Amino acid sequence: MDFKIQTAELGALAEVGVDALVVVLGGDALAKGLDAVVAKHAQAAIKLGDFALKAGQALTLTHAEGIKAPRLVLAASGKTTLAAARAALAAGLGQIKSRGAVSAAVAFVGFDAGLAESLAEQTALAGTEAVYLYRHTKPSAPAAPKLAKLALLTAKAELKAAKAGLARGEAIAAGIELARECANRPANYATPTYLGEVVQGLGKSHGLKVEVLDKKAVEKLGMGSFLSVAQGSDEPLRFIVARYEGAAKTVAPVVLVGKGITFDTGGISLKPGAEMDEMKFDMGGAASVIGTLRAVAELKPKLNLVMIVAACENMPSGRAVKPGDVVTSMSGQTIEILNTDAEGRLILCDALTYAERFKPAVVVDVATLTGACVIALGGIRSGMYASDDALAASLTAAGDAALDPCWRMPLDEDYAEGLKSNFADVANIAGRAGGSITAAKFLQRFTSKYRWGHLDIAGTAWKGGAAKGSTGRPVGLLTHFVLSHAK
Repeated sequence: MDFKIQTAELGALAEVGVDALVVVLGGDALAKGLDAVVAKHAQAAIKLGDFALKAGQALTLTHAEGIKAPRLVLAASGKTTLAAARAALAAGLGQIKSRGAVSAAVAFVGFDAGLAESLAEQTALAGTEAVYLYRHTKPSAPAAPKLAKLALLTAKAELKAAKAGLARGEAIAAGIELARECANRPANYATPTYLGEVVQGLGKSHGLKVEVLDKKAVEKLGMGSFLSVAQGSDEPLRFIVARYEGAAKTVAPVVLVGKGITFDTGGISLKPGAEMDEMKFDMGGAASVIGTLRAVAELKPKLNLVMIVAACENMPSGRAVKPGDVVTSMSGQTIEILNTDAEGRLILCDALTYAERFKPAVVVDVATLTGACVIALGGIRSGMYASDDALAASLTAAGDAALDPCWRMPLDEDYAEGLKSNFADVANIAGRAGGSITAAKFLQRFTSKYRWGHLDIAGTAWKGGAAKGSTGRPVGLLTHFVLSHAK
């Protein structure tokens, strides 16, 4: 979609020439200074009972008298928060995205001027989401929405902030779209090899340094834990490293690590067959860090970023790792694999050890790690763990700013008790209780040499049911977090 900023005062909306004028109304009253013609039509619709200034209300008026645009869309947010504005805009765009409008303009009315930058960012995100449609393996998919141009109407005083927000929003939207495309593709398309090719493509288009390591290279590194997960599959593993260098080499990088299980059967600890198709999304962490890499590379901030993805399948076969097997991780710690379906942590622990070589400022790993996190937080907030309070606050702030929220979970040492093993340095699972926390405690063992954060996105990376598909989360959170390190 083509986005732009267009200056226009609230009192002159009726003169904007587009196929559809979308007016997002905040609060429970029409704002002072609102274009008189727009206000008149809104008041008439309210009087008739066709519209109300309540969250979720949206109405399209065609050929409204005095309005240059042939479609006037009214969308109410109720509250005047950023989240309420985004939801109202989505409802407004939903009125026109599948109809004949090619161009639209959006005006936010009744919101604090301090939200101008964030509203611009969310305009790009909402516009991109409105027209996204997966079609790579579905030639029978409906025709793409005609809506192709979206202008944000803003006052001159807010122009600078709006431009900054729109640029960031466009970059994040591109990252989210890439993440969704990677995760939505079936596992026979989105293989570890495919993920490596995607990152190599980003390297060529955005000037990034990219390495894609094969099994032989991984064996040389001593990644016995990662190798144990991959050994049951005929699909070759890939260990993918990309570097964005926007600052001096002496500046310690932010490192993002993504879990890239491109299909998870559970291995010998086989999952139930129901909904196993959704395990193609088990590389949602990898998809999100790849999407974040793209967003950051497009924005070109003054910072250094390293992206690491450990990618393989988890399959049952005569070669597959068995419950009770003991493997040696890259760190030298031995791991007793009590459950082969707790494989994400087994590939991440070696990736986290590998991250040490970059002498990072901070490392954040992202993974669809545990069903326990879904039970704890549902699909609203990602589970967040952090080695210190400042990092936790930074991740929380990034999620809030991006409308991609997370929630801090505990890391008390008592939770590690269940990971003790009679036959290895650590077991890969503890008891059922606190499963997301004990998974994080397992990972923490491999992060002693740097500041570390962990995002469990099992509940937020995809939706099931009729709306089945990748959400692209937490690209927004991660991009805001990385940008906070710019000098």
